[in-house]
Amino acid sequence: MTENESAHSSVPYGIGIDFGTSNSAAAIFDGKRVTMVRLEKNSTIMPSATYISRNFVAQTGQEAIDSYISQNQGRKVELSVEVLGEARTSTGQIDPASRLPMEAETSLVYGQAFNDGSLPGRLFRGIKRLLGTKDSDRIMVFNRPFRLVALITPILLKIEKCIAQTLAITPSVNSVKPDTSHACLGHPVNFEGRESDHNQLALTRLSESYQHAGVTAQRFYPEPTAATLSYFHANPQHESETVLTVDFGGGTLDLCILERHGAAFDVVAVHGVGLGGDHIDQCLFRKVLFPLLGKGERWRREIEGKLVDTLFPFEDYEDLLINWTVSYMLNQNKYTTPVIDLIKQAGDGAIKFQRLYELITQNYCYQVFQAIKDCKAELSEQESAILNIPEIDVECVIDRAVFESMIEEQLEQFKQAIQDVLSIADMQPEQINLVLRTGGSSLIPAVKNILEKQFPDKVVEHDPFTSVAAGLAIADYYAYGRNLQSS
Repeated sequence: MTENESAHSSVPYGIGIDFGTSNSAAAIFDGKRVTMVRLEKNSTIMPSATYISRNFVAQTGQEAIDSYISQNQGRKVELSVEVLGEARTSTGQIDPASRLPMEAETSLVYGQAFNDGSLPGRLFRGIKRLLGTKDSDRIMVFNRPFRLVALITPILLKIEKCIAQTLAITPSVNSVKPDTSHACLGHPVNFEGRESDHNQLALTRLSESYQHAGVTAQRFYPEPTAATLSYFHANPQHESETVLTVDFGGGTLDLCILERHGAAFDVVAVHGVGLGGDHIDQCLFRKVLFPLLGKGERWRREIEGKLVDTLFPFEDYEDLLINWTVSYMLNQNKYTTPVIDLIKQAGDGAIKFQRLYELITQNYCYQVFQAIKDCKAELSEQESAILNIPEIDVECVIDRAVFESMIEEQLEQFKQAIQDVLSIADMQPEQINLVLRTGGSSLIPAVKNILEKQFPDKVVEHDPFTSVAAGLAIADYYAYGRNLQSS
C-alpha cells in the first residue's frame, strides 16, 4: 500500500476516531493542525464503557463506570432460577380445527440459577474483544437480547456528539453546520477471534455501529499505520527511511514496518497479537494481591462430624476477581460464607480473608485495578513504587526489578512479536532506521529497554495516547484507508 500526503483532500477537514479496547479518542485535522476532541469533562481520553440500566437507559465513558461502582457497592447478589421457556407434551392426537398436535399439559423449563434479580444495571467494557467472535452476536441484558453493535453504538454516539461540539468552535474549519458523517476509523491489525474470517466479521460489525452513530462515509485504517502517519506529519522530511512502529495499548500489540520516501510511504509488513496493558494488570493482581487475599491458606471445618483440613478453594474466586466488570457476582452466600467462616477462625489468615470479604461485599475490584495502573505508571518513572489500596488495607512497595520478573511471560511475547514482524518483512534489525514507540504500555521501562537493546539509538516515543486518533484524522483528510462498502 502506498500513501502520499500531498494527495488532494476530498473533505474540508478530517475526522479520526480511535475506538479502543480500554479507551477511546478522536481528533480533527484541518490540513495543517490536529485538534484533539475533548470526550470527557477534563480529558480527551474516554473509557470505552457502556452501562445499561434496568430500564434500558445507556450511559457511557467514566459516567458508566461511576454508576456501576456506586450501584453495586454493598449490594448482595441473590440468584434465582431462570425460566428458559415452556415445555408442552402432546396427547398424540390432532386438533381438527388447528391441524396441530393436541397438548396434554404445559410445564416451565428452568435453566441455571444465574438470574440476578436485584442487578441495577450491566456494565460492558472491552466489547471490542468480542467483535471477531461469531457466537457473541447477541448478549442478554435483563432478558432482552442486545446485539454487540447496540452496545457499542452509545459510545460512538457520545464521540460523534463531542466531535460536532468541537467543530462548532473551531475557527479554522469554517463550517456553519458541522458535518460528522465522515471519518477515518481505526482498527487493530488482528481482532481477537478463531474463525478464518474474524477480521472481516469484526469490521462489518464495527461499520454497522458507526452507521447507527451517523458516520456513513467510512474509511478504515490500521491503528499502527495511523500512529506512523501522525509522526510523519509532525516530522516532515525528504530522506528515505525504514520505520518500525510499535503500538502497545491496553488490549492489543500492533506493529507495522513502513518505507518512507519523502511525503509518500509504503506499508511493508503488519502484525498484531492479543497482548496489552490489561493483561499485565491482571498478572500483577494475581501475583501481588492473590496471596494477600487468602490464596494458599488452609481451611479447617467440620463436615458430618469429621474435621476436614484443605486448601481454601481460591481458584473459585480468581476469574471473577480479575475481571472487575463481573466481580459483583462474588457477593453471593456461596462465596461469602466460607470467607466469613475463615475470618471467625482468627489466626494469621483472618486478616487476608477480611480483605477478601471487603473486596467482595463493597465491590472494590475497579479501585484495585486503578491502584495497579497508578503503581505501574509510577514504576515507569521510578525504581520502586507503593501499591496503595486503602479500601482493603493494602500498602506494599514494589521494586521495578520485581515487577519486570512478574511480567516476564508478557515481555517474552513482546520480544517474539518484534521478531515476527521482522520475519514477515524479511528484514534484519539493522535495516530499521527508526522505531516509533506509542500506546500506554510502551511506557513500561522493560519494553523501552527491549527496543533500545535491539534498535540502539533508533527508538523515539510518539504521543502514547493520542497518536492513533491524530493519524486517523490526517488519513481522513487525504482519503486514505479502506471503504468497506465499495470493496
